[in-house]
Amino acid sequence: MSVASSVLVPYASYLRVYEPLAAFPEPERSHWARYARRPRTPGAQEELRRSLADLLPTPPVPVPVHESGEAFVAHLDGVVVVCPWRTRLRAWLALEELVAEGYPGPVLDAMLPPVVRGQVAADHERWLARNPDARPWIRTAVWQVPVRWFALFGDEDRQYEPGVPGDGADAGRAPVLRYRTTMAQARRRLARALRALRESIDDGPMTEGLVEVGRWLEEFHPRALVELDFGGLVHVVPEEWLAEERSAAQLAEGLAALRAGDGDAAGEAYGRLAERWRAIRDLRFAN
Repeated sequence: MSVASSVLVPYASYLRVYEPLAAFPEPERSHWARYARRPRTPGAQEELRRSLADLLPTPPVPVPVHESGEAFVAHLDGVVVVCPWRTRLRAWLALEELVAEGYPGPVLDAMLPPVVRGQVAADHERWLARNPDARPWIRTAVWQVPVRWFALFGDEDRQYEPGVPGDGADAGRAPVLRYRTTMAQARRRLARALRALRESIDDGPMTEGLVEVGRWLEEFHPRALVELDFGGLVHVVPEEWLAEERSAAQLAEGLAALRAGDGDAAGEAYGRLAERWRAIRDLRFAN
């Protein structure tokens, strides 16, 4: 077994944007056009294994030396759309979040020695000076799906594939749960959610989170595809839980109650949804 294939997959979910080739300048557009014609492109598990393998050396390599030329590929209404991995930028952003979480100094130093963190910060600062408008095509959340992400989707966008047990060719395949919608629909849903919140309650974390997600979506092509992938979370919950998961519908129910002026019903719907995801986050601390 290789080092990469033996790395455990973390329990993370992903919000991705796939853009049409027309959104990319040359020569990147031609690169992705050739890339999309490959008979096989890496999937999410392969991306994770590659990134995690960089953390095994001593000292670890938290940010790749070179940018990845890989991407996820999909089709929207017959048009090829791609989601570049951009592993360097995402690694820098993940390290910033790690430091911001306030880990005790000794714990943080054990995970990433100060000399490594200092070099990473300096490299990021130099890179940003050359790429001031850079943004990631992929956002990551560990041990949860942020509730605000569901505001972009409807229940009709849900795609679920059960896992495959047994001894056949696909044996051992994990279940897949994701939502996919167009950028135009995602933006419309987000705008309606913000309007319902602002007309009914004071600004709070949910409103602020939606505003931040909306600003991110504005950076992309209007004919892009937006995807919410449950990723590694499918390994931590029973398949029955996945089969019954309807978070986008539950959030839509709460927002509809807000628009109808029924604050009690809205609070109950959101409370059920928040509790459902709180139970998943709490698994992080279980033995």
